[in-house]
Amino acid sequence: MKRFLLASTVMAALVAPLAGLAPPAAAQTIPGTGEPVGKQAGTFMLRLRAIGVIPENWNSRVQGIGGSVSATAQAGPELDLSYFFTDHIAVEAIAASTRHNIKVNGSAIGDVDVGSAWVLPPTITAQYHFMPHERFSPYVGAGVTIAWWYASSPSQPTITKFTVGNNLGAALQIGFDYNISGHWFANFDVKQLFLQTNAKANTVLGGVEAHTALNPLVVGAGIGYRF
Repeated sequence: MKRFLLASTVMAALVAPLAGLAPPAAAQTIPGTGEPVGKQAGTFMLRLRAIGVIPENWNSRVQGIGGSVSATAQAGPELDLSYFFTDHIAVEAIAASTRHNIKVNGSAIGDVDVGSAWVLPPTITAQYHFMPHERFSPYVGAGVTIAWWYASSPSQPTITKFTVGNNLGAALQIGFDYNISGHWFANFDVKQLFLQTNAKANTVLGGVEAHTALNPLVVGAGIGYRF
């Protein structure tokens, strides 16, 4: 959350001077002119982003051997689709999947490599878009996310099997679109996901259970098309 607040503060500092420079643009363009179209009720926007997923690994605990759980940061692609109910209000659905290495640090038997697992966190947010008819249009959003973990790969021979539990959590979002030309937009986006999870592992010493608040920060940039 601290990282999200920092990212939000930095974005707000960058947005403030740019907002005053954004020239007004009509919600629709004359075909073939290349002029911006802005955002409009009843339309969709499809975006493709490159994202970095940065778990914050809060408040973790490991039963039996002690220590704390950590998951590595990872980069990957993200696809999202937004629908505008009004010029200002939209709903966005995103899909992405990243693979993370998982460790237990500072346990009674030292640092332990648990293995790796993939996570698919489909997320839906309701958004408010400021200045939808201008080239530069920031937005804020809030919603829900679900973490689906799959394809876990234990670190043999220490770990023979492990599973990570699926979980539902909240999501906060801040970002902006810049209408490059016609229906094309550049995009920058930051999301804070609040996800707690439980994990179980079978080790050479017996079963181990862990709990952690991963709370990943997701930072992305990409391009969008409004249709």
